[in-house]
This record gives sequence, structure tokens and C-alpha cells, in this order.
Amino acid sequence: MEKTAVRYRKAETVRRAVIAGVLVSVMAAWSLSSVNAFADSNKTESEAETEVLTTGTDVVFSTDYPGVTVKPGDSSTFTLYMTNDGDTEDNVTLSAEDLPKGWSGVFKGSSTEVSMVHVGAGQTKDASPALSYVLSVPDDAKEGDYTVTLEAKGESTDAKLPLSVKVDKDESDLSAGEFTAEYPQQQGSTSTNFSFSTTLKNNSSENASYALAADNAPDGWTVTFTPSGASAQAASVPVDAGSSSTITVAVIPAADAEQGDYEIDCTAASGKETLTLPLNVTITGTYGMTLTTPNGNLAAKAYAGEGKKVTLEVQNTGNVPLENVQLSSSASTDWTVEFDTSTIDSIDPGASKEVTATVTPAKDAIIGDYVTAITAKNDNANSEADLRISVQNHTTWGIVAVVIIAALVVSLVAIIRKFGRR
Repeated sequence: MEKTAVRYRKAETVRRAVIAGVLVSVMAAWSLSSVNAFADSNKTESEAETEVLTTGTDVVFSTDYPGVTVKPGDSSTFTLYMTNDGDTEDNVTLSAEDLPKGWSGVFKGSSTEVSMVHVGAGQTKDASPALSYVLSVPDDAKEGDYTVTLEAKGESTDAKLPLSVKVDKDESDLSAGEFTAEYPQQQGSTSTNFSFSTTLKNNSSENASYALAADNAPDGWTVTFTPSGASAQAASVPVDAGSSSTITVAVIPAADAEQGDYEIDCTAASGKETLTLPLNVTITGTYGMTLTTPNGNLAAKAYAGEGKKVTLEVQNTGNVPLENVQLSSSASTDWTVEFDTSTIDSIDPGASKEVTATVTPAKDAIIGDYVTAITAKNDNANSEADLRISVQNHTTWGIVAVVIIAALVVSLVAIIRKFGRR
């Protein structure tokens, strides 16, 4: 009995140990899964939080000239830009803080007063909408340094731009504009259309419109202004504060302009300043050439296969010598044109030179009129003359026909005399 009782107690002890081990294993597994679930939960929340932090707007509010000097009673215009490095667009409200008493300002989109502006995702400075802030200083403003803060505030945007304004009654005009040309001196003949690339720069803090003119252009000359990107000429051009405009100035001399140097003063005038740009044009001379014959007759007769000499005259109708004048021709097939000289070294103004051209029609040319074009030209002038060549055909049959006709006439006279006596 005692042995049986002992075995029973041992078996009971083993059974309880097994049950305890199973319970411990289950609890350990449950604990591990809870820890993993908690870790996964924390990881998901962390990832979500990171994603939120990496989205949104990153708006920068800027201007090219954040500091200006003005006189009491003046106003200043700040051209504004909004860029966004973020991937979220936003509509922002515009406002100004710290405006001194009596000062005023308005936001403008182009020429319209605005209070809000849309900022696109990834918006660059070039894509920034037209926006400016016009700040007006009262007449009784005291001299000193002031700061006005502009703010752009939206759902996910809070950008600020401080502006430094110095009020100075004795402000010197350090913001004068500039009117310059890349190549202000050019030369050519009277037939040259001169083109000057110019730049008009507004260095002030205000937008301005400049009237363009050339008051001292010589009689018969034409001067026009065409802003960059424009398809038509203009009498004025607007230039934003701190910006510039490229303008092409075209100068066309009078047809009878004499050799010499000419200065043309171009002006760009705004309400506050007049800028002058002198352009210099050198007329090297008037080139002119006429090709004809000494008597002006451009018609001649020729025979098939036989050369016909035609005297040509090259006249210098300009006021400068014509150098290296070349002569050439264009004729019908199998025709030839030869010049006694194909190059004229020089022709003085008002003078002329004669050249002999030998025109030979083709051997099989039929009777009729043909046109042979003669050209005289050099690097500065050219002229063309059309010779009308009338081809005639003389053969031995023509001589025979004349002889036969003469014989018939003689015979007829003899017959009349013989029978007339009877």
C-alpha cells in the first residue's frame, strides 16, 4: 500500500509539473504576441506621423528690393514673389503688420487690388503670379527707419516678409534709370537699315512708363522703337520697379543722305526723369549703278551663228567710287556672250565705263526676237539690262532669188522693146 501511495504521489507531482509548464508556455506566447502587436502599432503610428511631417507647404515670401528710401509724401512699390518648395497648394490671405500711424498700403495683382493669392504646389519664382505692395508715406512722416511686415497666411502657410523703409526729406536721386545700347556706333551706306539693341532699366522702387522719342533725327530719316517680344512699334514702354526692358531701335537714313557722321539722341521720359541715349551713325556713301548703252537703245540685229558686237555703258549714279564691278550674262541655249573685259576695276562717282559684248546666236537659231540678260554688280550695287536680239537668216538662196528676179526684169524689158516696135 505504501509503495502504491508513493507511486501515486509521484505521478500527481509529474502531472502538476506538466500542467504548470503548459500554462507558462501559453502565457509566454501571449506576452510575446502582445509586445509584437504593440511594436507594430507604434511603428504604424510613427510612419503615419512621418508622412504628415513630410507633406504641406514651404512658402517663401520675397522681393528683390526689401529696403528702400523715400521722401515724406512719396509712395514705393515692392514687386513680390511667392515660391513653394512643398507639394501642397494653398490660398493665402495677405496683410501688413506694424504700419506706422497715417501710413497705408495695398496689395495689387497686376493693376487690381487683392487680398488673397493662390500658391501652387512646387511654385517657382518665374511662375509666381503678378503681385506687388504699394506703400504710401504721409506728408508729415518723420525722418527715421521703419519696418513694415507683410504676411501671407493660409491653412498650412504662415510666411512673413519684413520691409525696411527709411524716410529722408533730403533723399538724393540715387535711383536714376539707365538707357544703354550694346553697340551705339554703327556705319553703312544709305541703303542700310541700322538696328540698335538697347536696354532701358528702372532703378527706382516704383513702376514707371517711359515715352520713347528721337527728337533730333535728320529730315527724311526714320527712327522706330520695338520692345522685346512685341510685334509692333511702340511710342512708350512700361518698366517695373527694379526691372529692365530690351528695346530695338531701328534707324533708316534718308535716300539722299550724304556721307558723314550723324548723332541721334533717343530719349526715354517718365514722370520723374528723362534718360538720353546718343546713337551714332556713319554714312559711308550712296551706292548706285545703271547698265545701259551709250544711246539707250537695247535692241540689235544678228545672224544665226555670227557674232554681234554691242557697246554697253556702266554708269556710277552714287556718290562713292564703285570698285571691282563684274559683268555676266544669261542667254538662250547654245548662245554665247563674250566681254572685251569682264571686270571694271573702278568707276568714279558720276562717271561711266564702256564695255563691248559680243553676242553670238546659236547656229540653228530660227528667225525671231530673243532676250539676253546682262548684269553688272559689285558688293554694294547691281544693275541688269535686257538686250533684245532680232535674229535674221541670210543664205545663198537669197542671192540666187535676187539674180533670178533681176534676170526676169531684164527679159521682160527686152520683150516689150521687141514687140513694141511692131
